[in-house]
Amino acid sequence: MKGKNNQFYKFKNLIICIGLILTLFSSPAASSSAATLKVDVIEYDPYPAEIGEYVDVYVKIENTGHGRADSVSIKLEPEYPFSLDSEKNAVEYIGILSPEDAAVHEYRLFVDRDAKVGTGSIDIFYQADNGDAWFKESFDLRVGSNNFDSKGTVELESFICEPSVFMPGDHGTITFTLSNTATSNYVTVDGKEYDTNARVQSATLKGDGDIEVKNDVYAGSGVIAPGDSVTLSYNVEIPDELKDDTYHLELLTVGNSHVYNSNWRIPVKVDSASVKVIPSNPLSLVNGEGTLEFDVANTHPNELTSIGVTLKSDEVKFSPETYFIGTMDSDELFTIEVHALTESENSTVPVQIEVEYRNGMNEHVIVVADRDVDLLKDEENSSTGALITGFGAVALLSIPAVIMFRRKNR
Repeated sequence: MKGKNNQFYKFKNLIICIGLILTLFSSPAASSSAATLKVDVIEYDPYPAEIGEYVDVYVKIENTGHGRADSVSIKLEPEYPFSLDSEKNAVEYIGILSPEDAAVHEYRLFVDRDAKVGTGSIDIFYQADNGDAWFKESFDLRVGSNNFDSKGTVELESFICEPSVFMPGDHGTITFTLSNTATSNYVTVDGKEYDTNARVQSATLKGDGDIEVKNDVYAGSGVIAPGDSVTLSYNVEIPDELKDDTYHLELLTVGNSHVYNSNWRIPVKVDSASVKVIPSNPLSLVNGEGTLEFDVANTHPNELTSIGVTLKSDEVKFSPETYFIGTMDSDELFTIEVHALTESENSTVPVQIEVEYRNGMNEHVIVVADRDVDLLKDEENSSTGALITGFGAVALLSIPAVIMFRRKNR
């Protein structure tokens, strides 16, 4: 009897456990279990954070998962030399974050007056729901001074896009030359002498929402003497679906002080025009053989390299299989001839024209056209050719015979 009671209690406990599990999975918190949160510091201003001043830090939290987060919170805990403007502002309640939703919160920190130039760290905690565990991410903020007595001025001397005009899907580089426009080593202002060195404390190239900049912020530590320059390069990525247009990026620089900060709008051109292949003569073969002629034109605004034209057909053999042209300037025209041979008995055969080329370092392969090649018969020339071939064969056969006959009679 006692054994039966033990079995009953075990069964009862099992039922209770199953009920608790079902309750857990059916609770509202289950929606948060499929949420995946990600935090990042997207910007802080000023950059670098100034010693003895406030810095505004923008924290982004995003739900990259498949489920909804019902009660999102973030918490910031700074380390020396940073401190919050008020401890009560450490925790920020965000609320609901659906999949692919994001929120941005601004924190205000003070940089200690005794801080040294370098970097400081902040910890950002986040949770998907009340009672959940807090997760932590750490970020470094650069600390420096934006105030120098130097009077040199940084100007954008030039910039170069490589390639000069992008195509959708391209990767490339934009290179900037920043120069110190001062012409002497010292200048006197209000009776006080200043050096004319210039600084680029930071330089940021910002995308416009369409074109993505892949580089981090440039942080400089040296000076640019009068007449000297510094070269900065940024990698950019053009989306595949981007429309043809001129887009503008922003180059933001911090100079000797905030008075010397500069913003420049940088035009970036995107143009999908490429290589066109146009038949120069009617596409036809006589008695299964002939030469096809095409005009190849580079309609892109800049030079394209490694250009090759390939004709493809299951019923035709081409020579060469790929006609390699090489480099073509914008609006340049090139004529190619390709020999073709077929045994098809049809009246036409389909031919696909494929072009490969490079725009900068970007390889492109496109099908520019599908054409039909007419197969013509020339019975008269064919018969005459056969007749001539027959006579020729007899003549060729008879000559050795005569020679052999004469040799035997000697």
